[in-house]
Amino acid sequence: MIELYQAEWCPFSHEVRQRLTELGVPFVARPVEPDPHERDAMEAAVGERTIPALVLEDGTIVAGDTEEILEALDRLYPETQFTKAHHERRVEARMFE
Repeated sequence: MIELYQAEWCPFSHEVRQRLTELGVPFVARPVEPDPHERDAMEAAVGERTIPALVLEDGTIVAGDTEEILEALDRLYPETQFTKAHHERRVEARMFE
């Protein structure tokens, strides 16, 4: 199962969660401490203190750069029949922000 080290308040983590949902990829969200200096457990697990950090099923870690994470997801997971509908709802929601 994919693991996402993230925080609910982090806009970059939010983007990754949205793309995982759009692609229909199940994942476990691992909340981290707000202060990067307090993320010892995260660093021990993924070698990073910066969020978001994604651990793929094969153990590969993609971390720190949201665009790199999103590109990795798009390479690895095909869009589903629901991807377009999820994406359209996300775009609509942004219009009301």
